[in-house]
Amino acid sequence: MQIQSVGIDLGKTTFHLVALGAAGKVIVRRKFNRKQLLAYTANVPASLIGLEACSGSLSRTRPAQARS
Repeated sequence: MQIQSVGIDLGKTTFHLVALGAAGKVIVRRKFNRKQLLAYTANVPASLIGLEACSGSLSRTRPAQARS
């Protein structure tokens, strides 16, 4: 099943990722550290990604934006 959208909860040391398929059902639900999250998302096909919106989120999204 192909991933359509991804939601990422950004914490200080751990990140929770949930990926949804076309039908809106959960395909992937995992917990990562920073290095693991960057490696995992580098191999995910292009899709809509939603990030938690808080003041610390911006600094955590910069490594992901640098890959784009």
